[in-house]
Amino acid sequence: MTANQVRDPLSRSRVLSAAIAVADVDGLSAVTMRRIASDLGVEAMSLYHHVPSKERLLDGLAEALVVEIAEAVAARGPGGDWGSSLRARCLTAREVMVRHRWGPELIGSRREVPPSLLAYFEAVLATLVEGGLSYHLAHRALHALGSMVLGFSQELFAVPQGDDDPGADVEAELAAMAEAFPHLTAMVASELHDHAEDPLGWCDSQAEFEFTLGLILDGLARHQHAPDLEAHRGTSSVLP
Repeated sequence: MTANQVRDPLSRSRVLSAAIAVADVDGLSAVTMRRIASDLGVEAMSLYHHVPSKERLLDGLAEALVVEIAEAVAARGPGGDWGSSLRARCLTAREVMVRHRWGPELIGSRREVPPSLLAYFEAVLATLVEGGLSYHLAHRALHALGSMVLGFSQELFAVPQGDDDPGADVEAELAAMAEAFPHLTAMVASELHDHAEDPLGWCDSQAEFEFTLGLILDGLARHQHAPDLEAHRGTSSVLP
């Protein structure tokens, strides 16, 4: 036990900080009550005074992660018009997620919404509405952006846990897919690249994140300046 561990009393904040450190180094699966207690130099049972269960520990991690994102966004300051501000928010959130690559998996697993997440989305909505978007268009914007406001793109298909090189398996299957699914095969073959380029998933690179974000923000801006589209709320439109 170190001098700091003797001097500093155990608290929920210290438990969560230790859990974040473990997840950053060894992944979310390594976050257990026994491991956290060992790293803090205490008995596992003593943690239950601050986090009553493993699930509550993970809930606390999700809350802490969203707080870190919100604080990083606040530290960056205002970003100009609503589009620039929202783009800066998404990219700042991504910087936090890249530091904590377990974040998308954790957020996707929670059954309860972290209280900080409601405040975070309130700020996102305020940016849109105060920038001149109607609540209707802002609602659609939240659907379109999805998890991008938290810095990551949700995967349609999950890569099996522990697969360090999913590209190798994909390459092996391309020949079998080619005849039945020629377009899918050609697309996958053209997009195979170093998995290290995708810090938050099998196909979630910085370039793809920024490209998708740009498409969404440009589309929202076009709809903002086409008020006649608001009169057709139940229909879809393609602007010329």
